[in-house]
Amino acid sequence: MKPIGIFGGTFDPIHYGHLRTAFEMLQALRFAEICFVPSGDPPHRGETFARAGLRYEMVRVATQGEPRFLVDDCELRREGPSYTIDTLTAMREEHSDASLGLIVGMDAFLGLTSWHRWDEILDFAHIVVAHRPGWRAPDIGELGDLITAHGTHRPDDLHEKRCGCVHIHAVTQLEIASTEIRDLITAGRDPRFLMPDAVRDLIMESGCYA
Repeated sequence: MKPIGIFGGTFDPIHYGHLRTAFEMLQALRFAEICFVPSGDPPHRGETFARAGLRYEMVRVATQGEPRFLVDDCELRREGPSYTIDTLTAMREEHSDASLGLIVGMDAFLGLTSWHRWDEILDFAHIVVAHRPGWRAPDIGELGDLITAHGTHRPDDLHEKRCGCVHIHAVTQLEIASTEIRDLITAGRDPRFLMPDAVRDLIMESGCYA
């Protein structure tokens, strides 16, 4: 069975930077599918701007053109903080024999040691780091030790093992950020061409960032 990618985030809002990263991972690492998981109560991000249901709907319409993109609302249904380890535990129970790959950006990976039970993540999944120019993987400290012990350059390792590897993969750099999109909309400007039109329409109709 091909690996299943897990791509979490606030997606507040989702944009082409998220979608392009997921699509390149899907192709290059030969994932069977990539599951987008909008966070409900992200402990590291503070309060979200768009309500949870609207962020889920944004992700749903953004991904509907790619059949290998799925959306899971498990963190929205679960009470309390949206801890990644809880999501991985639930997905491992659902896919007991599958390889799972948690997709994170390099910026998120650099803050991994502040995550709840971060040192247990590799017991449930691989960590796949989306690397962009300007970021450098750590070679010292706890993360440096993690890469030394578990790092692999072979995508096949993600297929042959259920969990336990750290794989860093370069993706196309798109300088798009959700924060800048929200600021742009607040200033009365149009976010067109930064995201799918269906997402833009939801934002403009709801007025969630106005």
